[in-house]
Amino acid sequence: MFVDNVKIYIKAGNGGNGAVSFRREKYVSAGGPDGGDGGHGGNVVFRVDEGTNTLLAFRYKHKFIAGNGENGKGAKCHGATAEDLVIMVPPGTLIRDAETEKVIHDMSENDGADYIACKGGRGGWGNRHFATPTRQVPMFAKNGTAGEEKEVVLELKMLADVGLIGYPSVGKSSILARISAAKPKIADYHFTTLSPNLGVVRTGGERGFVAADIPGLIEGAADGAGLGHAFLRHIDRCRLLLHVVDISCFEGRDPVEDIQKINYELARYSQSLSERPQIVIANKVDALDRELVDVDAFERYVRENGWELLYVSAATGEGMQEMIRLVAERLEELPPIRIYESEYAPEDAYVGGGKETTIRRENNTFYVEGAWLLNLMGQINFSDYESLNFFQRVLQKSGVFEALEEKGCRDGNTVSIYDFEFDYVK
Repeated sequence: MFVDNVKIYIKAGNGGNGAVSFRREKYVSAGGPDGGDGGHGGNVVFRVDEGTNTLLAFRYKHKFIAGNGENGKGAKCHGATAEDLVIMVPPGTLIRDAETEKVIHDMSENDGADYIACKGGRGGWGNRHFATPTRQVPMFAKNGTAGEEKEVVLELKMLADVGLIGYPSVGKSSILARISAAKPKIADYHFTTLSPNLGVVRTGGERGFVAADIPGLIEGAADGAGLGHAFLRHIDRCRLLLHVVDISCFEGRDPVEDIQKINYELARYSQSLSERPQIVIANKVDALDRELVDVDAFERYVRENGWELLYVSAATGEGMQEMIRLVAERLEELPPIRIYESEYAPEDAYVGGGKETTIRRENNTFYVEGAWLLNLMGQINFSDYESLNFFQRVLQKSGVFEALEEKGCRDGNTVSIYDFEFDYVK
């Protein structure tokens, strides 16, 4: 089964709590604080698995939770940091935010380097950090912060230089099998291909390109007819399209009409996709009867649209080498495979948490609390100007300032968020 779109829940581990502990040794009646720090929570990391081309591994498992950091202990014994949770995905996988559908990261970026999607919580400090000349017996420690969590959608957009498109049974899979080592299922009936197939085509030495056989493109594909709605996304990255038609017209199809209908579906799905360079591949030339097929009208239509035309036969191998040579030359002139840029701002991970915020007033001080805020506080460096600006943007977007004003907060009032206090200024 081919799976190319799944929603999963991911959560990084929580940081361990710091310990409250004091030295207890022989002849030491009042040892100082020695509470150890908590360990950091594990990150959730995405990593490319070059040997896969489907998200089938996520069909039954939708929750991925990293381990928590260990709590600190006495005698300055720090808690262990949890291991990262590594999630393997196929090359070309997009990570999107499940709510906004914005692209968080393209796993093709930086040659598929590891990506930390959720950072683990930081370990809390033990009480030894809070000892001062005037507070020599601190009876408190700092708790670890919660790890980040979110729902994401994994969307597979295959990394192929060339996409073979066209109606079912025109010979796309046969061509791919002829020019590469791919072994797609081939038979003489519609929709033999139920999932995209990839093949590496060698052009000499270490050079080559990746071709994909895209199934299910028929009239109405952009609306979900056939299999097109599921697989149109896999052409998005293709730099060049090979539009395969059955020039023998064995099934009574008109190749001109087929090209028009497929290109119409591409335009409905994506205008940029419809403008992608194309080469028309007239397959099954070995079975062509020129007395029955108006080849002149076909060639005139292709020429008027500015496309290049090649006659080939996947059955006999005729024209295959010329096609490989032409495709390699055209790819040299085209820009590299598209990499999707992130559309997701860091503060988006916290926006919306304001719905779970509680605000209480004591005299002229407003206390703001919420689980999401506690997690956010662990990510802020309050001595850094940029970090404080980030904190302010999140509070603004989450509606915290608006809620404070509704509660009667005005300029000059004090706002306290988990011991961080500031004077409110509108």
